[in-house]
Amino acid sequence: MKIYLITMGCSKNLVDSEILKGGLEKAGLEIVDNPLDAETIIINTCGFIEDAREENIEVTLEAAELKKKGKLEKLILVGCLPEIYEKELKKALPEVDAFFGVDKMQEVIRYLSNDPTYQHDPIAVRSLMTPRHYAYLKISEGCSNRCSFCSIPLIRGRQKSRTILSIMREAEFLIQQGVKEIILIAQDSTLYGVDLSPRVTLTDLMEEMESLDIPWIRIHYGHPAHIPPGLFEVMARSRRIVPYLDLPIQHINTRILNLMQRGQTGDEIKRVLEKARETISNLTLRTTLITGYPTETDDEFKEMLEFIKIFRFERLGVFIYSHEELTPAAKIPDDVSKAIKRERYNTLLTVQQEISLIKNQEKVGTNVQVIIDEVDKINNTSYGRTPGDSPGIDNEVIIPQALTQGCFYDVTITDATEYDLIGKLG
Repeated sequence: MKIYLITMGCSKNLVDSEILKGGLEKAGLEIVDNPLDAETIIINTCGFIEDAREENIEVTLEAAELKKKGKLEKLILVGCLPEIYEKELKKALPEVDAFFGVDKMQEVIRYLSNDPTYQHDPIAVRSLMTPRHYAYLKISEGCSNRCSFCSIPLIRGRQKSRTILSIMREAEFLIQQGVKEIILIAQDSTLYGVDLSPRVTLTDLMEEMESLDIPWIRIHYGHPAHIPPGLFEVMARSRRIVPYLDLPIQHINTRILNLMQRGQTGDEIKRVLEKARETISNLTLRTTLITGYPTETDDEFKEMLEFIKIFRFERLGVFIYSHEELTPAAKIPDDVSKAIKRERYNTLLTVQQEISLIKNQEKVGTNVQVIIDEVDKINNTSYGRTPGDSPGIDNEVIIPQALTQGCFYDVTITDATEYDLIGKLG
């Protein structure tokens, strides 16, 4: 059987797809690169917000057209969307042959291989879909936070941390495959380990990972209210952990933070961020914000805007609030108009663009370590990243020379734009 696999949504979904891909191949099924060659299409879905769900449905309908034309035998939806909307999807999408929720990858393989006893070791079968030099490593599943705007706990359940031994085993497996950068991911990485017995912390995990023979380890998706003791200090003295922190703060106004159920005041968030910068040299801080949350006033938005101007995050993303019917926030009238949400969104991005340009221009003339992600041999150009940049979401370093993918180079920055650096070797 020839299978085409589509992954929607976040890096956590990508890891699930990599495990599914490897398991399918181990079961003797073939993964193809072109949907037109496939007998079966599997869509690993994202159900996080309305825009994502709509995109998933569009992709599903496109695949269904292939089935109507007789080019496709089976269409399968897996992951977040069928986890919470299976009944609705069955009625709306009769073209879909089967639905599987989250953590059901082995069931998908049993269904397609007609082998009800099939089992696999997720670590051993995982087949990377990223470039071979970097990989995501999921340290926990689910989330025990109760942020009012978020449906993830409803979709994936309470946090289930993996043991340090299991994580270290997978890290070694990835290193053996040639991975040079491990990116740790979870819904809340900073809460890692609190559900284990005996209890451990992200600090304990990072101290253990210091023994790995790998150049870069990166931490994603932390929560500023859950920083475990000693984490910043471990990062500051580490030879492996890059000085990069992804800490979504969502807002800075205390009233809005309380409505969001984020567990911190604005001042408490500021103290955490300031300590991070004071403790970790050359730190790149990434955050995300939500604008247009129900009842957000002009003054509360301006408070967030002024904080961004003063604090000057190195990396920043913005989401427009999405009214999700299954979340606690759905009980609050969505009273900020779409026009105002969009205006606030654009204002934040414009300010951050100016900050990013200034920070990038400050790097001109400096020498940085860069890992090469992509090489365009036809145009003699390479694209890489500094320790302060995560793949797919942060800045790139553009080098007018065909280098070697997955290798590290010392690069002198010669020019800068809002989101890119231009450099040369040496």
